[in-house]
Amino acid sequence: MPVVVVGAGPVGLAAAAELVERGLTPLVLERAEVAGAAVARWHHVRLFSQWSELVAPAAGRLLAPTGWRRPDAEAFPTGEQWADHYLRPLAEALGERVQFGAEVVGVTRRGRDRVVDAGRDSEPLTVHVRHRDGREERLTAQAVIDASGTWGTPNPLGGDGLPALGEHAAADRVTYRIPDLADPDMRSRYAGRHVAVVGSGHSALTALVALTEFAGEGTRISWVSRRSTVGSAFGGGTADQLPARGALGQLAKAMVAARHVTTVTGFRTEAVERQEDGRLDLVSVGGNRLSGLDEVVALTGFRPDLSWLSELRLALDATLQAPVTLAPLIDPNVHSCGTVYPHGVKELTHPEPGVYLAGMKSYGRAPTFLAMTGYEQVRSIAAALAGDREAAERVELVLPETGVCGGAGVFDEPAQDQAGGCCGPVSISGARHA
Repeated sequence: MPVVVVGAGPVGLAAAAELVERGLTPLVLERAEVAGAAVARWHHVRLFSQWSELVAPAAGRLLAPTGWRRPDAEAFPTGEQWADHYLRPLAEALGERVQFGAEVVGVTRRGRDRVVDAGRDSEPLTVHVRHRDGREERLTAQAVIDASGTWGTPNPLGGDGLPALGEHAAADRVTYRIPDLADPDMRSRYAGRHVAVVGSGHSALTALVALTEFAGEGTRISWVSRRSTVGSAFGGGTADQLPARGALGQLAKAMVAARHVTTVTGFRTEAVERQEDGRLDLVSVGGNRLSGLDEVVALTGFRPDLSWLSELRLALDATLQAPVTLAPLIDPNVHSCGTVYPHGVKELTHPEPGVYLAGMKSYGRAPTFLAMTGYEQVRSIAAALAGDREAAERVELVLPETGVCGGAGVFDEPAQDQAGGCCGPVSISGARHA
């Protein structure tokens, strides 16, 4: 029986490479028609990580005999380059182990729903698949690695986790992706308009910096944050061990200081109202109003789609929807800087035998995931599935300090923000699995 991997993105394909190297049989199921479909959606965005951090070790070894040319280790690719120069060649090297147009619509234990105890450690998993031609299929698997990510389920504009009143009706003027301003149609949509960027993470900063290109063309940019101040959103600056990420924060900070961006803080959107001229007003929980918006760019994070895993016994944290053992390591209510340790199968194991969430999906609603983290996760999982517990519990990764302070859960705590950023050096290299 194969190990079914859901998703042909960076972590899913890395999992397949690790499994091949371990002598196991992976089967990657991807509902899109190409590898790296989600990555291709933000093709215009440049990554914070260098190529040296974006090629999974086992994947590099699998590609080496094919004539693949490793990109410049110190270069920072765009999403398009990551997909074209690495993910798609990797999928080709894996060959028939990757199936496209195959959407996983459910996973369960053979002949048992989640209520039945008997046979959960002896019966195989069954994966329910819907193919692009409408054909349905059930596959038997010895294990399932869900690396489907969270790209398809962005958080809504509403400050309470649900869509704001009127949000769906305003869908023609609200986007949940970073605009591609190299596209002429996209440029005409935003240039000379009043645009609100909602969110305080790296995607929001990227959008702010991009939109300031139009600052001299009559474009008004409002930055809407749920936090009481925005100081910590700029990150660690020169203390960030991912220099491109630190530079982004510094550039966004300069744009705000130059008054190219108007900040609106402590604003939790409750309603979106359309005016007679078609423009939008955002109304906060407290009744404050941001009026006359032509466009809204909502970049408030992502969440996992757990609907098709409903028949499995998953141990998920009540707050983050991440594995319960992993959640304390990544909770933005607790961790303010680079204190997320490398982790593997121990933190990712569920009560359901042979089921693992990996990659961005394993983080649930927590922000700031690095590809290197996912590569270490699937290396550990593959080792465990191959029976090599020593390798599974060994840490083979040292992460850079994040330079990220807090998350949405601490937006009512101003003291840290007022300090202008909390991030100094934090040693995480000593972390290991017990």
